[in-house]
Amino acid sequence: MDELKFYLSIFMRRLPYFLVVATIVSAISFAVALSLPPAYESQMRLVVEAPQIPEDLARSTVRTPALEQLQIIEQRLMTRANMLDIARRLDVLPQADEMSPDDIVRAMRSRTAISTTSGRSAATMMTVSFEAGQARKAADVMNEYLNIIQATDAEFRRGRAGETLEFFAQEVSRLGDELSENSARIVAFKQENTDALPESLDFRLSKRSELRERMVIAERDVSRLKGQRDRLVELYETTGRTDLETLQSPPSQSELQLQQLETELSQALLIFSEENPKVKLLRGRINILQAEIDESRAVPISSTANADSTAAPNLIDIEIGEVDVEIALLQEQAAALADEVATITATIERTPEVSVTLEEMERNYALIQNQYKAAEERLARAQTGDLIESRSRGQRVAVIEQPNVPNSPTKPNRVLIAGGGTAFGITLGIGLVVLIELMKSSIRRPEDLVSRFGISPFTTVPYIRTQQQVFVQRGIKLLMVLSIVIGIPALIYAMHIYYLPVDLVAEKVMNRLGVRW
Repeated sequence: MDELKFYLSIFMRRLPYFLVVATIVSAISFAVALSLPPAYESQMRLVVEAPQIPEDLARSTVRTPALEQLQIIEQRLMTRANMLDIARRLDVLPQADEMSPDDIVRAMRSRTAISTTSGRSAATMMTVSFEAGQARKAADVMNEYLNIIQATDAEFRRGRAGETLEFFAQEVSRLGDELSENSARIVAFKQENTDALPESLDFRLSKRSELRERMVIAERDVSRLKGQRDRLVELYETTGRTDLETLQSPPSQSELQLQQLETELSQALLIFSEENPKVKLLRGRINILQAEIDESRAVPISSTANADSTAAPNLIDIEIGEVDVEIALLQEQAAALADEVATITATIERTPEVSVTLEEMERNYALIQNQYKAAEERLARAQTGDLIESRSRGQRVAVIEQPNVPNSPTKPNRVLIAGGGTAFGITLGIGLVVLIELMKSSIRRPEDLVSRFGISPFTTVPYIRTQQQVFVQRGIKLLMVLSIVIGIPALIYAMHIYYLPVDLVAEKVMNRLGVRW
């Protein structure tokens, strides 16, 4: 009980300090609670709707998560340009002409409240509210917000779908041009290397084998004819005669050769056509031999037997001449065949290089073609996605609760402001008294002597005031209390009337801090 009286006496001694702080804070709280203008709050609710067309049938190219989509909309809504435009166009803030653009933006953002809710197997929703001094202005601002949100959502989705469509259209065009260029290069390369293309390699190999076989046959015929010519020359040089009996005896050498050539011709016709060089050569030789035989038969045998020995060399010369002609023809044919074989061999040797280059070009062509096909498929999906977004059949933000004009103010809670301010002032005053006492180290009780100096007094004599001193002291305290209790509210009221209204002061403070009551 003594402890309680002691602390109560200390509190009464510091009562002026407590009253100053508690009265100031309480008076300001009451003044603010009574003078704050009413605040009307308009609200709307939005939801992110799923695509109206099933994704397994047609899918949009804009695939933004619902929560991310709302966050993007929120950031675009709360831009500085939007806040300034709405505040100035609708005259939302009082005394906006005296506010800087930064203050206007800060005040608009502090009056706007946006909250989003999302969860697994739950719809993603957004709640937007705005607070204004007039109900109609609050609703007008919310309608502007709604227009901006819907326009931003449509622009965002259509813009992304359009950009995707434009990108793939350009990609298809670019790949198409590359495909045409590569195709033209392949065609030009094939035209430049027609004789060395890999697809004709088997034909050229078989043709070279055929030509080599024909060349061997021609060389063999040349060797045979050269041997025949050498035997004729050796016969004439050895015997000095032409052996006319042999010529008269059937069949003659030319006839035997004619028979052999006709046999070879009939065999060749079984394999080759009339246009084949080998067939033509055999026919030429047959015609020459046939002409020689006909000419020899036209000369009488008796005149031949009785002819001068000088006719023998003519027959030899004729025979040798015929052989030389055949040898020349066969050698010319062999040379032509050798040139053709060399040409074909050169193309065969070039084929691997041409094949490697052509394979690389065709591989690049196939790669670009695959890219082109993939780009065409993506372009088709992008066109479908753009059509879905242009008709608003994809994921979109829908309004489930339109902005309303509030019928009654939602703020301020005057009782809460006044009561809370008073409680805060009392707490602050008590805290000030405690702080002062903790900072003061004077001795007031015997217990202080014991705790500080370790001595125990025999007795204590309190300070005894006269009746006049008590009266004066109580009068001063009463005067101080009355001056604090009456003077401070009067001072605040005078400031509210003659300098600046308290509600405007509170409004400026909240705008500066970016908070609302």
